[in-house]
Amino acid sequence: MKVTVLGGGNWGTTVASITARRHDVVLWARSEEVVAEVGERHTNSRYLDGFTLHPKLRATADLQQAVEHAELLIVGVPTGAVRATVAAAREHLHPWIPIVSLAKGFEQDSLLRMTEVIHHELPSHPVAALTGPNIAREIMAGQAAASVIATPDLAVAKALQRVLSTGLFRVYTNPDVIGCELGGALKNVVAIACGMAEGLGVGDNTRALVMTRGLAELIRLGEAMGGQGSSFAGLAGMGDLIATCLSPMSRNRSVGEKLGRGLSIDEITGGMTMVAEGIKTAVTAHELAERFGIGMPIHETIYGVVTGAIDPLAAYRGLGPRPGGEDEPG
Repeated sequence: MKVTVLGGGNWGTTVASITARRHDVVLWARSEEVVAEVGERHTNSRYLDGFTLHPKLRATADLQQAVEHAELLIVGVPTGAVRATVAAAREHLHPWIPIVSLAKGFEQDSLLRMTEVIHHELPSHPVAALTGPNIAREIMAGQAAASVIATPDLAVAKALQRVLSTGLFRVYTNPDVIGCELGGALKNVVAIACGMAEGLGVGDNTRALVMTRGLAELIRLGEAMGGQGSSFAGLAGMGDLIATCLSPMSRNRSVGEKLGRGLSIDEITGGMTMVAEGIKTAVTAHELAERFGIGMPIHETIYGVVTGAIDPLAAYRGLGPRPGGEDEPG
């Protein structure tokens, strides 16, 4: 199959490289330097330093050249660039080919999930989300991992499952796109909270509290928005939450650690090569919680921290002012 991946960051490049083991894959990147390095040295040192990409992977900075022959389009650009990128690709795409989103987050103004954004721009194409506990560097190192392809169309899901499963990278299917996308996006906010715990030196008990009650908040909002609670117990929910909260390679956990050590958001983001979606998602989570009338105290606290209204140390002091209720998943 001819596959095109849009986005030369660490996850887009990883998906392109592992998919190139079995398919004809083209990676599109805006940076001519990244394109040249992928083509000439089979590396992407800016995002995946120390790893060699599959030698058959090709790269281009020409969007038309990248997508005009694609039989599957995978969108791996940051959330803020998804709409403009797929809109620019639209006139060059074959009709009806499936689109897979890798981005975990929301469009800020509209609060739309990424598959919704893509569907708005490419309404005649089936759209799915690939999401799960996927630390790119571990997958490039050949370690076992699993992900979820979320789409309500079972035939499309099975076809994408066959294309994207390779080696030790296993792909499961789930028809609950809402739940899977919300799990992938909102866990980044909880990861910031866990990173703050690391930076402040609080104990494992506190981190466990933040993760489990953070997951309960995900379930409450997810069900209110039409998702299935069971999805949050799987790879796209709990699995992704655990990996992002615990891995030292997690960008969002790293943001939280630096916040806990006293750095400001501007200081943190100014030195980052890759996007930490949890910063923007904290604002979106606040807006969604208000829209649906859902109590999300952990997400609200991180919203206060990233907007500068709450000091990180004060945030952890304030985790327990309200009495505990029933310990239920939602």
